[in-house]
Amino acid sequence: MIQIDSSLTPASLAPAIENLFAVSAPKIRALQTRWADKSGTPVFTVAGEYTARGWTEWTQGFQYGSAILQFEATHDEEFLAIGRQGTLEKMASHLTHIGVHDHGFNNVSTYGNLLRLQALGIIPAHEWEKNFYELALKTTGAIQAARWTPLPQDLGYIYSFNGPHSLFSDTVRSLRALAVSHLLGHRLMHEGDKPASLLERLLQHAETTARYNVYYGTGRDFYDQPNTRGRTVHESIFNLNDGNYRCPSTQQGYSPFSTWTRGLSWILTGYAEELEWLDVLDESGLEPFGGKNKWLDRFLEPAIATADFFIEHTPTDGIPYWDTGAPQLHRLGNYLDRPAEPDNAWEPVDSSAAAIAAQGYLRLGKFLINRGDKNRGDIYFSAGLTIARTLFAEPYLSLDPDHEGLLLHSIYHQPNGWDYVPPGKKIAQGESSQWGDYHLRELAILLRSLTPGSIYHRFFNGVAGH
Repeated sequence: MIQIDSSLTPASLAPAIENLFAVSAPKIRALQTRWADKSGTPVFTVAGEYTARGWTEWTQGFQYGSAILQFEATHDEEFLAIGRQGTLEKMASHLTHIGVHDHGFNNVSTYGNLLRLQALGIIPAHEWEKNFYELALKTTGAIQAARWTPLPQDLGYIYSFNGPHSLFSDTVRSLRALAVSHLLGHRLMHEGDKPASLLERLLQHAETTARYNVYYGTGRDFYDQPNTRGRTVHESIFNLNDGNYRCPSTQQGYSPFSTWTRGLSWILTGYAEELEWLDVLDESGLEPFGGKNKWLDRFLEPAIATADFFIEHTPTDGIPYWDTGAPQLHRLGNYLDRPAEPDNAWEPVDSSAAAIAAQGYLRLGKFLINRGDKNRGDIYFSAGLTIARTLFAEPYLSLDPDHEGLLLHSIYHQPNGWDYVPPGKKIAQGESSQWGDYHLRELAILLRSLTPGSIYHRFFNGVAGH
């Protein structure tokens, strides 16, 4: 169980954040130089060097988004040029990619960050450049929403790359593409000029995910016990003939009845940031769907359940193992009563899950404090700071100048055996991923924005006046 340090503040982590971006700069520069003429997208490192992996092209936005965040933190124009040029030259295909559920990852991390920096006055707000970013964000939201499986009872979901039967937990975090597109006043148009509301599809997807991919200890199946409230499944499977739910499944977790911890983190942070987005919407726009309070309460339920589960099923320093049911965890003894051990002989940790979850805790905690639930909000906020403190230091922060990754001990696909096992070791360890590196930087940007006099970081800042 995470040992939450309530004495931490965002300001207390400022020196570590400054060091993080100092370490980050040469890594972005080295990857940009080495990867310039390569095809494909860097995904994760092998022996310290980024490599591609042909599954889906879902990480390029993190590559160029990281450079944009580096510029935001340091105002070094070199990184703005990398991020802006990479977005212009490499990201257009991701805007119109009809085969993936990852639009929020790729395009809000690039076009969205650039639009946000314009609104903050960090980069010049040239009108046509702004129009370009807004058009891109309108497009990505509609294309993502078109990948749609309708269900009975006004439900439905953006289906994963596995096909129309498949609902991934990851996609909750990618809903930010629909959220931004909706704020920009956009709709998806179908045959016969029939419009589809991006807001409605976002709400339906979020409801379907909350209902089927999150467990609340209510006996939905044999394993849905009170002591596992907040457990998540990577994938839900539906019968396309009648729209009925069939079973839990997983691609990257150990089993459908255990919790893949990165999927858990996507759920936690996805609902937390969407709560902030819902909170700024006009009540009138949500009235046709039951009103704002209905949806704030609905999004809070999975966010709180997963936040509690993560705390209870993670080692004391806030770094989880890759799956809560990983088959060899029992060999580690009372592993939840001590810090995570990335250099063990049995099961890998996943630092990227921690980097994603830390942001969710900070956002959820702040949201609850603002709503008057200070006790619970303080716990979550301090949990985010506790995890961040661990990630911003060794053995997770990569200080080796010859290693291209920033966040060490990230796991991609343990069941497929894709992660690198160093010579002499028994498990994957010591490697980085584009999503881990990006979310570590984004976590640092969020923490900087929580200091006095700063503008609080939200993915939709600068969109339609927000």
